[in-house]
Amino acid sequence: MHGHSDITNNTWSGDWTAIKSLIPYFMEFKGRVLLAIAFLILAKLSNIVIPFAMKYIVDALDSTQTQVIAVPILFLLMYGLLRLSTILFGEIRDTIFGRVTERAMRRIGLKLFRHLHTLDLDFHLSRRTGGLSRDIERGTTGISFLMRFMLFNILPTILEIALVAIILLVNYNVWYAVIIIIAVSIYAAYSILITEWRTHFVREMNEMDNKTNTRAIDSLLNFETVKYFCNEDYEAQQYDQNLAGWEKARAKNRLSLATLNFGQAFVVAGSITVIMTMAAHDVVSGAMTLGDLVLVNAFMMQLFIPLNFLGFVYREIKRALADIEHMFSLLNKETSIKDKDNAEQLMLGNGMIRFENVSFSYKSDRQILTDVSFEIPAGKKVAVVGPSGAGKTTIARLLFRFYDVSSGRITINNQDIRDVTQNSLRSVIGVVPQDTVLFNNTIYYNIAYGRPDASDDDIKEAARLAHLDDFIKQLPDGYQTMVGERGLKVSGGEKQRIAIARMLLKNPGIIVFDEATSSLDSTSEQAILEALREVAANNTTLAIAHRLSTIIDADNIVVLDKGCVVEQGSHNVLLKKNGLYAKLWELQQREASEPTEALTAVNISTH
Repeated sequence: MHGHSDITNNTWSGDWTAIKSLIPYFMEFKGRVLLAIAFLILAKLSNIVIPFAMKYIVDALDSTQTQVIAVPILFLLMYGLLRLSTILFGEIRDTIFGRVTERAMRRIGLKLFRHLHTLDLDFHLSRRTGGLSRDIERGTTGISFLMRFMLFNILPTILEIALVAIILLVNYNVWYAVIIIIAVSIYAAYSILITEWRTHFVREMNEMDNKTNTRAIDSLLNFETVKYFCNEDYEAQQYDQNLAGWEKARAKNRLSLATLNFGQAFVVAGSITVIMTMAAHDVVSGAMTLGDLVLVNAFMMQLFIPLNFLGFVYREIKRALADIEHMFSLLNKETSIKDKDNAEQLMLGNGMIRFENVSFSYKSDRQILTDVSFEIPAGKKVAVVGPSGAGKTTIARLLFRFYDVSSGRITINNQDIRDVTQNSLRSVIGVVPQDTVLFNNTIYYNIAYGRPDASDDDIKEAARLAHLDDFIKQLPDGYQTMVGERGLKVSGGEKQRIAIARMLLKNPGIIVFDEATSSLDSTSEQAILEALREVAANNTTLAIAHRLSTIIDADNIVVLDKGCVVEQGSHNVLLKKNGLYAKLWELQQREASEPTEALTAVNISTH
């Protein structure tokens, strides 16, 4: 039992933390919040007065006095006005508070978006983008939901129960108040307990629904594969299995909902019967008028209508609190790459780069780089080569400070890159990555991204330097051509040129090519290499390469193997050394000269 209370305590402390985190965002509009609460109280007070109007109408109609026409008309008008004002005050309250909720959602949404961009590469490599966007969306929707139901459903209902109990205590037999409080307590406890029990079925139903959906979409996306293997019946069978699971889950969910509804109806019917029996008895004995009986009945109805949604509201509030807590836990995630408190701006100067005894590991049990030292003199081109898994790309990531070195240091113009701001460091480095990802927008937008405030002429000049202008001229929409999601509508070569143009527009002092041509065919590769040579002529350049033919012209070639520098020198010097570089060179030359075997495996037998 003790364990269960611990869990409950944890949940409640988590819930309270989520609510506390929101308070500062709502304090931005203190006046609006107070005004909304004032209208909330007015709406409830109007609601409480309605049964009194009904009592007086019934009593006036019931009486045998002469002013029988005038009085009920007055009360009927009052009744109509009260009904209207309840709704009016509620609407005003929603309108006033809506602004507060929306501003809080906007502030938190923006803060979270900015925060996610400050987190390190490690976080972004291990996250699931879809899941992350759902976390943000669910968290902000949760805020809106929590505010609406906490403030406008739970609190007003509690206020109303308290007011009704006081009115009944003061005006009538004490038992009316006691029975109402007991009935409401049983109703609330039952709703919450059954909702907790039902949550499991609701979750199971949603999971089965997702599964069925995923299965259907997966099958339709692989339409051709299904046809190749004549597996339409098999797919239908699989889909039906998932549907059967969903059907079973729905049935459980429906039965549990019926249990909830029946139990709630039983409590309502039972308590109303008891109260009405007491009231009827009091009317007969003359202790109450007929109007009092109507008033008590109206109070009962009014209390149970908002409580009707209690199970749903309770479940949704719990979910909203969990979503909000999850979102705030993202906000509390610390990045491992931080600027020092006294970090200065990087002074690029001549742009000379030094790696001094750099060691690095992503995880303690797997060393990636060990004691790597080399330098890239100002305006020179240095290439880093080696077998795959040697740690080449890690070197580019460390220079860009996506990660910090485990030991040793990297300097630019004799400044340790950990002592300068990340912004000033990254603003002087231009990167053309191995896998260029483009925004789902126009070619123009993607080039302009290198410097969003650049002029039209600058953007076109960057495209010309990257040898993109001929390609763009052939397109019917020219620069306004959409590149598709992740740039899938343009070929590998064009994509790389857009990346080069974008990098040129940034006009960096240091250029990093991370296997920038590895995914291209040899014709595109030659054209792009030409463009890269022109571009990098006067810049300090680091080229990470897999294909050695692309870096023959480098001033110095650093050969990595298993994270260590095994040799370095120019292309010719390294060939004479007859070490690892010479072996790799020979291997790649042989691969390039061997003719591709023709595919002769298409064997169509005719029987």
